[in-house]
Amino acid sequence: MKKKKLLFICTGNTCRSAMAEALARKALAELYPGQEDIEFKSAGIAALPGDVASHRAISVLEERGIDLTGHRSALVSPDDILESNLILTMTAAHRDMLLRLSPAAAGKTYTLAEYVGTGGDIPDPFGLGEEIYRIAAGELNALIRDALRKFRGQA
Repeated sequence: MKKKKLLFICTGNTCRSAMAEALARKALAELYPGQEDIEFKSAGIAALPGDVASHRAISVLEERGIDLTGHRSALVSPDDILESNLILTMTAAHRDMLLRLSPAAAGKTYTLAEYVGTGGDIPDPFGLGEEIYRIAAGELNALIRDALRKFRGQA
């Protein structure tokens, strides 16, 4: 069975989308044990390829039992967009920029909150305190679990 591909997008791929990718892997394992039918990836629209995740993102996910130390940022590529079944961005601005770059991504590109029906952007915690990262991680975790249920047709 061919895996479905879900791509998370933010700006630099060191905070929100990096956390989303890792949280999604954990959520899939917890919600659907033994079912590895979705492949997750994250990228940034203005990423410097090879950057490590923010130290606060690493710390906050470590509290949740997730190791983010091996993450390296990636710049979103045309292949990423083409190969993904679903693209979830952190903000409407990310979504709109991606759709300008690749109009063919229409119909499979949404903000994460828009996809699950709540709307709104996920604010960038970059440069802010660890508590703001915890809030962002909690919001991401809840939205991702809802998104996975919807993506798998069990919404």
